[in-house]
Amino acid sequence: MSLEHVSVEDSKCRRHYDPPELNKSTTFLQRNTSADSHHKVSSREIARILRQLSDKGFFGLRHIEEYLHELYCRNCRPNTIRVNGTAIVLFLSFLKANGHEHLETITRSDVSAFIEHEQDRGMVPNTVNTRLRVLYAFFRFLIEVDVIHPDLLKRKMRIKVPDALPRAMDPDDIKQLLAVIKKPRDRALILTLLRTGMRIGELLHTKLRDLNLKDKCIEIFEAQKNRVGRVVYLSDDACGALKKWLKLKDPQTQYLFYGYGGRPLSYTSARGMFNGYLDKASLSHKGYTLHSLRHTYATELLNAGMPLECLQPLLGHHNIEMTRRYARLSDNTRREQYYKAMEIIERGDMDGSYRFDPGLS
Repeated sequence: MSLEHVSVEDSKCRRHYDPPELNKSTTFLQRNTSADSHHKVSSREIARILRQLSDKGFFGLRHIEEYLHELYCRNCRPNTIRVNGTAIVLFLSFLKANGHEHLETITRSDVSAFIEHEQDRGMVPNTVNTRLRVLYAFFRFLIEVDVIHPDLLKRKMRIKVPDALPRAMDPDDIKQLLAVIKKPRDRALILTLLRTGMRIGELLHTKLRDLNLKDKCIEIFEAQKNRVGRVVYLSDDACGALKKWLKLKDPQTQYLFYGYGGRPLSYTSARGMFNGYLDKASLSHKGYTLHSLRHTYATELLNAGMPLECLQPLLGHHNIEMTRRYARLSDNTRREQYYKAMEIIERGDMDGSYRFDPGLS
């Protein structure tokens, strides 16, 4: 493996990492003039990351560009590219501060020290774990192009991430919240989230053509988080709220819920609206978020008897273990079985004797 150091003093290198709008003669970023907005955002994000690395004099720019280009070709979302870039920039900053000048010199101890550094900075376990996953993906790429040794991936480090219960809303709190929502648009938005389990990003990017009130469903052609399409269904109260809103909305706008200029309503605006109603309903102290409506949807369907295998595609989960979290939160069948068994115990109707086994303590 040959050592390579790319200097920011190298004018060719500096031109190579200029963003497309400033330099029209270099890199794959300039060859996407016909790309849609998604690809343009990804291109700009890659250009921003590379310029940041170049301006700070980091090493390994060529390999980082190749890796980001690979993410681009795999059609990764701009946010995925941003998260990867952030983790790589932070890691290289740490390496440079500790005397490294080449990617080839990375060791397992460097990775361990970086993770400890991030934890010392107060980063939460989820964030640290995400950055670690990003780095291991980057290392796999570097191994494939024969830059680092495969031993770096032996005995991977793991961050223990808390497996918290989903935060669902209490049924009485739901009634209390809905009672204070009078505006047709806001009521339609909240009820749609509550009755479909859609992620807020999915609903904010829903267009009128995706809504089918006749069949009482919404078609999500590409989920915001995992890019998997699915169909979600609408209850009667959600359909009624949407019909009232459709009579009032601007028929020229393509989005179901829109903001200034007909663009999708922003998450900040939706969150501010939701928090305002929590205040009005005296529920602010309970810590509910817009995502709590999705958790509530899943929990209520499980309690109504829906099988996990049926709920999984409605939520758009790849893995049923993600769906199974809601069964831990609230499961009427499990609760009923507990109290049924406890009645027997409390009546003293247990048969047999118990013998202490120290091996079970």
